[in-house]
Amino acid sequence: MSQNLVIYNSLTGNKEIFKPIHENRVGMYVCGPTLYSEPHMGNMRTFINFDLVYRYLLKLGYQVKYVRNITDAGHITNSAGEDVDSIGKAAKLAQVQSLEIVYTFNRKFIELQRIYNLLPPSIEPTATQHIQEQIEVIEQLIENGFAYVINGSVYFDVRKYSEKFNYGILSGRKIEELEEATRTLNAQDEKRFFADFALWKKANPEDMQIWRSPWGDGNPGWHIECTAMSTKYLGNKFDIHGGGMDLKFPHHEDEIAQSCGSFGHNPANIWMHANMLNVNGQKMSKSFGNYFLPLEIIEGTTDLFDKAYDANVVRFFLMQAHYRSTIDLSKDALTAAEKGYTRLMEATSLLSKLKTQDTSSINVAQLIQSFYNAMNDDFNAPILVANLFEAVSYINKVNDNLATISSDDLKRLKAEMDSFVFDVLGIKASSNNCIDRLSPVMELIINLRAKARENKDWATSDQIRDALSNAGITIKDSKEGTSWS
Repeated sequence: MSQNLVIYNSLTGNKEIFKPIHENRVGMYVCGPTLYSEPHMGNMRTFINFDLVYRYLLKLGYQVKYVRNITDAGHITNSAGEDVDSIGKAAKLAQVQSLEIVYTFNRKFIELQRIYNLLPPSIEPTATQHIQEQIEVIEQLIENGFAYVINGSVYFDVRKYSEKFNYGILSGRKIEELEEATRTLNAQDEKRFFADFALWKKANPEDMQIWRSPWGDGNPGWHIECTAMSTKYLGNKFDIHGGGMDLKFPHHEDEIAQSCGSFGHNPANIWMHANMLNVNGQKMSKSFGNYFLPLEIIEGTTDLFDKAYDANVVRFFLMQAHYRSTIDLSKDALTAAEKGYTRLMEATSLLSKLKTQDTSSINVAQLIQSFYNAMNDDFNAPILVANLFEAVSYINKVNDNLATISSDDLKRLKAEMDSFVFDVLGIKASSNNCIDRLSPVMELIINLRAKARENKDWATSDQIRDALSNAGITIKDSKEGTSWS
């Protein structure tokens, strides 16, 4: 099983056979949300993609410790490259305390996870609960000579680090090329070198979150929390570290530097990065006017689309692009995904109603293996979806008496289809789906049409058929009776 799983490693630029550090156990850390606003749809795509990774690792039988942090403290970089306490800024704008902002957006994030059917991680640590662990990592960096204290702040010494390790090993960036890309920190002149980054920042009078440290009151830098929390719960060396492509530099690059400087080695064997979401052909951005929140698309409250889409449809749409590829969200793409989702749900519903024969028309074992082959190739969800639709075509042929399936093959196919659709892709299995709700209505309509045909009322019969066709419902007459899809 697991020996066939291959994962693309951003660190090496190659696909590698996945071999966990501890047999049958996987440690995975993914950078979670920063709670100063709601995550936008691009953020949700990242979380949904790593939910897919988590689900498939569980499918393969691994015991997975999945750690995804919550940033509720510290500084992050805004688009202008300035050092901004975004949580404090949001709190001041709302005229509330920082903790209120954090709680507000954490509740919204929990609700989004429920709506989009994300499995909860094994551990969801917060930065504010791990200030002491962050301080301890910083102390180790100072002791090892890779950090220095100045005026109550602590900075990572990139030049000193580069004498022993490769700064830029993940992103491929060279130090001499970084000056333009490096964010500007408060008290920039304090730093010994332009590429040095803050591990601990001396408190400003207007800061809303302040903690005590050996260097004075202040707050942690952006990157140190992930090093502290990932290694606390997964050890100094673990299997997978994931996040969005936008975190590759500087966040993940600096995490590697902190771990190498503290523990002497890279924290993760495999680094995975999920790509961006485009909307109507452009990168999602407020400046482009194509920015929307995950709730807006399912509530139909964004002006970008003229209708609401079910969360299952949105999730299914996102599965039709590889996690390392960009994906373009548009009305046409969502409409196509909606039709595909409906077709897939109809097929899974049909599986329990198919009549069996002594033999199967196709090699069902090979069809099922194609599901595994797709996901074993770096979690290739779009190929999995394509292979699932091969199964859908076969199921429909069996239903129309154009193909056969044996009883044993039907049991295997149903088990694996349900597993890959609901457990791996994370599509919600619901007894209240549209097909179940329509069934009694359609039974009534079909009976009314049958009576019209008995009475040779062809006009009414055709009117019913045409009206259903316009609504996207097809009815078929056969010797066994009338069916619909």
